[in-house]
Amino acid sequence: MTADKSGQADDARGELAGALLAFKRSFVHIGVFSGVINILMLAPALYMLQVYDRVLASGNEMTLLMLTLILLAMYAFMGGLEWVRSLVVLRLGTGFDRKLAPRVFDAAFSANLRTGRLNAAQPLEDLQQLRQFATGQSLFALFDAPWFPVYLLVMFWFHPLLGWFALAGTLLLMAVGWLNERVSRPHLKRAGELAISSRRDAAANLRNAEAIAGMGMLANLRRRWAGQHLGYVREQNLASARMAKIQGWSKALRMAVQSLALGLGAWLVLAHEMTPGMMIAGSILLGRALAPIDQIIGASRQWTGVKEAERRLSQLLADFPPLARGMDFPRPEGAVAVEQLLAAPPSQTQPVLHGIHFKLEPGETLGVIGPSGAGKTTLARCLVNAWPPLRGKVRLDSAPLDQWRPEALGVLIGYLPQEVQLFAGTVAENIARFGESFGEGDEQKVIAAAQMAGVHELILQLPEGYQTRLGENGLGLSGGQRQRVGLARALFGEPCLVVLDEPNANLDEAGDAMLAQAIGRIKAAGITLVLITHKSNILQQADKLLVLHAGAQADFGPLAEVMQRMQRAAPPRPQPPRQPQPTNRVIPVTTFGTMNFAQRREGA
Repeated sequence: MTADKSGQADDARGELAGALLAFKRSFVHIGVFSGVINILMLAPALYMLQVYDRVLASGNEMTLLMLTLILLAMYAFMGGLEWVRSLVVLRLGTGFDRKLAPRVFDAAFSANLRTGRLNAAQPLEDLQQLRQFATGQSLFALFDAPWFPVYLLVMFWFHPLLGWFALAGTLLLMAVGWLNERVSRPHLKRAGELAISSRRDAAANLRNAEAIAGMGMLANLRRRWAGQHLGYVREQNLASARMAKIQGWSKALRMAVQSLALGLGAWLVLAHEMTPGMMIAGSILLGRALAPIDQIIGASRQWTGVKEAERRLSQLLADFPPLARGMDFPRPEGAVAVEQLLAAPPSQTQPVLHGIHFKLEPGETLGVIGPSGAGKTTLARCLVNAWPPLRGKVRLDSAPLDQWRPEALGVLIGYLPQEVQLFAGTVAENIARFGESFGEGDEQKVIAAAQMAGVHELILQLPEGYQTRLGENGLGLSGGQRQRVGLARALFGEPCLVVLDEPNANLDEAGDAMLAQAIGRIKAAGITLVLITHKSNILQQADKLLVLHAGAQADFGPLAEVMQRMQRAAPPRPQPPRQPQPTNRVIPVTTFGTMNFAQRREGA
């Protein structure tokens, strides 16, 4: 098992590396530009060398003019190369994001669908952090660092003692940079974990602001969040304090190395072993050689976060490989077959459903009833392929759902979950499922779906009708209105199978009547319908009835037969002894399924 996970993680890292290697041509171009730029970086040192050793010694103004013009031309050329290199890096970052972002988005979607524990935005933030690091200043430092030996060889050419001093100073600065990353790594890692946790909890809490305000939970939740946030701040401060100490010494050491190199050059000049021009040029070259080292040391602050982002992305991509493409089968008629279904929420191993098996002919309506916790919602999610079964199959016209291409299957299925989730956009866009090409034909489909759902007149009463913009989660509509718009979305595009999970949970009596009419229209259209409900008033239109109890199939068959069996199996209700009723006392009158109290007087 460990070897399998390790292999998956390696494949995921290979996926990240492969996304970068797809742009190896761009990296080659960046390397070439960086090489030419670093060669041109020798120009200031050589200019100083010529000025001190030739111009000042000869007093020739024409030589100074020509050297200055050559230097300015080199600077202009170098500036152009820097600009082109930056454009290449920008294109590289954009291409890397386009290649990997859809894959990360799909993996994050699968993780949320299967576990529900992942902060949906975190993988995309990790990808952004990885892209910025891989295509930012650290990339330039990576390409500039290999040119350090060239500068070092020039300093050795000036004088071996100057070269050895530069090498020793560079190694010392690199050791300080390694120590900086080493001492700060644990605190930065812990700070990152706490930051992610606190952001996730804060986002989850703020999504339920209405319940928090209504029950006075703000102080308690704020205190809980503050514990994590302050822990993050504390770890971040500890890491920053240690890094500041080491970076302070590193900065002082770098300045000392450059100053001592200048002093060493002056001593060699006094000893007549170097020229003054070599002294100045050597100091400039040392500063240029140390520049990429400084950049790498500065990037060490980001390195821990980047490694954690890479680890999280690799784990995510390993746990959720690319979605299977599937096949495009011919449009089905709507026959449904469930074969020995064993299912559970993806984050659990204990089955919620076991041994479920039934068949529906095209156009039939199935009612599903059972107590809370019987597995009705789990069955609904398996029927629409939202949750994969542990064992068994769900077939649509003999083709297993997991063999369909997801986009093709989604067009054929309508689903209204218990918690209706609408998205930011217009009412029409929500009903049309945010189709990419929304034209005149789609508008007619939207209206047709709304009319079938019985919500057309309601939408026309909105401020801008179908173009009324909704906020997140359908903000701007009541619970019942959201449910009816969600029903229209489920019916968009003439699906062959519709699954409604508690479609009348938020409806009033008028809404119940419209839902019953909508179910009649669905049946008339020949659409296979699965209706999960606790209310018996809409079961009258069902052809078959499935009874679930404790995750098992308690009964299945034609509606009338199952109802008869349930009535025969139900124990008789004990009748309370009759009590004499005094005159003018309130007499309770019961109706089926509810208890209504009406006041009447005897003899009235």
